[in-house]
Amino acid sequence: MKHFKVLRAWAIIAMALLMTISVIADESIQTNVSENETRIAPASSVLEARARARMLHELVRGTLQIMHRDFFDEDNAHAIPSASLEDVFHEMGDSYDVKMKWLTVNTDVVNVDHDPETPFEKHAVKLLAAGKPFAEQTTADRYQFAGSIRLGSQCLKCHVKRRTSNEDRTAGLVITMPLASGQPR
Repeated sequence: MKHFKVLRAWAIIAMALLMTISVIADESIQTNVSENETRIAPASSVLEARARARMLHELVRGTLQIMHRDFFDEDNAHAIPSASLEDVFHEMGDSYDVKMKWLTVNTDVVNVDHDPETPFEKHAVKLLAAGKPFAEQTTADRYQFAGSIRLGSQCLKCHVKRRTSNEDRTAGLVITMPLASGQPR
């Protein structure tokens, strides 16, 4: 029995990696945005690079912790990835004042907390639904980014219950972070 559990765990990890690679590959192929719009500029200082690295490290570290907690616990085998990641979002908010939220674009409303609420989120949904890869907004003290997340046919059985096609759909992820005063816009 223990051997079966180990094999199941490795199968889940392999499937998650394959799905991630598939999504990344498909997104890079299907985007009609120039490479300059999708590339991230190099950090302008060691301080900026360190901040980026620390946030990425926390995101990956937290995701691994949550995945192991939710997907390899025999008593809680019904966790779903997006809900598990919300725990990571919470930690990113506490540790870095970076707020993250799922956004319903052109799928069923699975969770009303994912509906667009603010004017920025409502505008972002329109842009993402039209095929734009992201939307952004800057205020005096905050930067907001909403990026598209492609939902392929394998995702639709949960995200679009009464579908009439298996065409890809879009969800979104909103990321809001503070800006130091006096930052260029």
